[in-house]
Order: sequence, then structure tokens, then C-alpha cells
Amino acid sequence: MKCALDLLQPLLDGRPRALARAISWMENGHPEARELMALLWPHMGKAVVVGLTGAPGAGKSTLTDQLARVLRSEGKKVGILAVDPTSPFSGGAILGDRIRMNHISDDPGIFIRSMATRGALGGLARATQDAIDLLDAAGFDVVLVETVGVGQDEVDVVSCVQTCIVVLIPGMGDDIQAIKAGIMEVADIFVINKADRDGVEKVEREIEGMKSLAAIRSWDPPALRTVAALGEGIGEVLAKIREHGIWLREHGGLQKKAKERAKLRFNSLLAEEASRRAKAKAGQERVENLIAAIADRRLDPYAAVAEVMREKNSF
Repeated sequence: MKCALDLLQPLLDGRPRALARAISWMENGHPEARELMALLWPHMGKAVVVGLTGAPGAGKSTLTDQLARVLRSEGKKVGILAVDPTSPFSGGAILGDRIRMNHISDDPGIFIRSMATRGALGGLARATQDAIDLLDAAGFDVVLVETVGVGQDEVDVVSCVQTCIVVLIPGMGDDIQAIKAGIMEVADIFVINKADRDGVEKVEREIEGMKSLAAIRSWDPPALRTVAALGEGIGEVLAKIREHGIWLREHGGLQKKAKERAKLRFNSLLAEEASRRAKAKAGQERVENLIAAIADRRLDPYAAVAEVMREKNSF
């Protein structure tokens, strides 16, 4: 499959190999990637997209695994994108999807892909957003996006999903874990996982206290308890996801989310393309010389960028 047209129908049929290849095209900037996305665009917009974020060790992968199990028992096709830290050596994802979700990885109705952040702001690589669209076009009913953890830059996850779940656990020794990174603004649902531990009530009180300080929202993010390792509370989480989906449809939230995501994608693609063109125009040698000048403190980085952008006919 060397061109977009060759890949189109197999992908629309939901064939795993075609889907895997298409995602790789997007990740690696294949020459046919743009054409493929254009061909697929009319076939998108049906999947429910749910994001799960939270501190490392909170049990996001286990919760994702359990949600996928329940959805499969209902006959739904489920796509899972695990956005992992980027290896500084290979540029690939450090954590392996099949290692963390090996119980469901062989189910033909589930597609799992580890995505490297590749240093992208927001914790979500541009290719991850493309992968969401590819899974949508391939007929997956639900796409679960598990992010690398909570950080200020990762709040962008809310612009890529319809429902954002923030996973917390009791007893982490940090009384304000839930307020980090401004996640009050991104959480549609709080899940207190490992709820068989002591300290659950304390986390619930912290969430309620911070909700009272946050901007007034017409959707009140609930705090649910789960013990994902035992499958406890998963049905309640799924029910609340669906309730939030209904609320979005009734209050114009889906259109708002779509516009937020479109803005994020447009800006990131524009910045990427502007950078590529500016560097190409300046030439690799010129770019390396400017980088060396910054390192030697002969030129400040702002001046170096301005010099590249001043290159005649950069665009």
C-alpha cells in the first residue's frame, strides 16, 4: 500500500494492519498522509472519545482496560491510544501497550496503540489527534485516550476528547494533588481509584472544596469511587460518561468541543508547517550555525528565530 487510495477501503473496513499503517504514516509524516486524511474526512464524527489522565500510578491503564472490557461485552468496538513518554533515543513510546493491557490486546474488537508524545505541548502529539480520527473513520464506537500523567502542558487533552476523566488515588501524601495543573478546568468526571485504601473521604472533600472555588459550570463533575483492579465501580463510571454525553448533546457541548479541537489542531499544524518551511528556506547549515551562536551566547534565541523568519520569501 503505497498510496492513500490503496489504504482507504481497508481502513474504512476497520482492518487492523491498515489502521496501524495509517497511524504510522501520520506519526512519520508520510508523503501520502495528508491525502489520506482528506479522503477520510467525510467518514468521521461518529465515535465517542474519552480521555483519561492523572498522576503516574493512579491506575489509568487498569481503568482503561476495565472500561474496554465492559464496552466489548456490549458489542462495541474500542480503540485505545496510550500516550506515553517519548524515548530520548528512538523517539518512540517507552511504555508498551500490550505489556500494560495484555488481557485485552488479542481481542479483534479492540485496537491498542502506544503513541509517543514526541515532546509535544499538551502531552498529546499531533499524530495522536490524527489517530483519533483514523479510529473514528475505521468504525470504532469508542476511543479511549490515556495520557501520560497530569502536568500543566497536558491540559490540552480536554480539547481532543468529549469527556475527560481525571483519575486520583488516596494516600499519595499530597493534599492538593487534585488542584495541580489546573485540572479542575478539564475534569468532566473525577474517579478516585484504589478506593479500598484509607483516605478516600479526604480526597472527596478536597474535590468538593475545590469545586466550590472553581468557575461555575452547568455540568457538575461527579467524584466516583472505583477499585479498577477488581472491576468495582466500572459500570458507574461508564454510566456517568454516557450521562455526560447526553448533557453535551442537549447543551451544545459537542459543537463547542469540536471547535476547541479544531482550533488546537489548526494552530499546531500551522506552527509545524511554518517551522518546516522556515527551516527549509534557511537551510540546514544556516540553522545549525544559528543554534551554535545561541549556545555560544553570541546571539539570543529570539534574535535567531527572527533572523530565520526574515529570510526572503520564507513562505
